Amino acid sequence: MPQTATLAKIGSKVRIDLDRVRDRISSSLTKKLKEDPRGTVLSYKMTDGQGIGLVLELSDGTTSWFFDTELARN
Repeated sequence: MPQTATLAKIGSKVRIDLDRVRDRISSSLTKKLKEDPRGTVLSYKMTDGQGIGLVLELSDGTTSWFFDTELARN
């Protein structure tokens, strides 16, 4: 039976786990996330079948998307 994903709600504050994304993001984004790994969920993104992405607004106002599994669990 498939598991139901529990996604962060739009508007919620989340933290990106840099260890989980380091291999797929640019060095400039890595640098931004080292300074502040937090973001606000703006919307959801359909992906190529690997999961559902979350579009985040980062502290500098830029946006980027991440898989739910790339977010830190508190």
